[in-house]
Parts: sequence; structure tokens; C-alpha cells
Amino acid sequence: MTPSEHAQMIVDRLKPDVLAAECPSRLVLQHLTSRWGTLVMLVLMLGTHRFSELKRRIGGVSERMLAQTLQQLEADGFVRRRSYDVVPPHVDYSLTPLGQEAAERLAALTGWIEQSLPRIIGQSAA
Repeated sequence: MTPSEHAQMIVDRLKPDVLAAECPSRLVLQHLTSRWGTLVMLVLMLGTHRFSELKRRIGGVSERMLAQTLQQLEADGFVRRRSYDVVPPHVDYSLTPLGQEAAERLAALTGWIEQSLPRIIGQSAA
């Protein structure tokens, strides 16, 4: 049995259950719904961006956090990193088809939050 087949067998035995402590979906959920993960996904919905463009668009994110977030989202299969063999080095980021699906759902949630913010703030003040 190849390592890939073995990994698939393990995944097949695990029933996805985000409420279970050992469920691997928790890590994906954490990456997507972290403050920076969500914001990166929203910006990349608009198209391909270079690192510096992402940093400018996402107010308050440090280079370290942006790099870490991009690496996590790439490892999860949501972001595609393309490196061009030129001088100076050129790297850009875009959403994969899976990332596009996830970003659409995050956009719906963040849109609802922004639209409902007056009610949310009103409830927290009461």
C-alpha cells in the first residue's frame, strides 16, 4: 500500500465531525475563519495579487502574519502560489477553484456581518 493510499484509508475511516476534538476539519476551519485568513480570501476573490498588494489591501496585517496565513491557505488547497523565475523574484497568489467556493461563503458571512453591524452593536450595548 502506497503512503497516499494509506492516507486515504485513514481519511475514509474518519467521519468528518467538526465538534470532535480530533477532527481535521477544525484546522481548516481555523485557517479560513481567522481574521487574516478571511480577509486574504476576500481580497483574492477580486483576482490575483502579489504579496505587497495583499499587504496594502489588508489594513493592519504584518508581513509575518500574511506570509503564515498564505502558507496555511496554500497547504489547505485554497490558494495557489505562482513563482516566476525572473529578477527580481515575482510571486503572485490566486484562489484555486476550491478556494473560490470557500471565499464565496466567507463573503456571504462577512457581508451579513457588515449589514447587521448596527444591530450587533446595539445588542452588545444593551
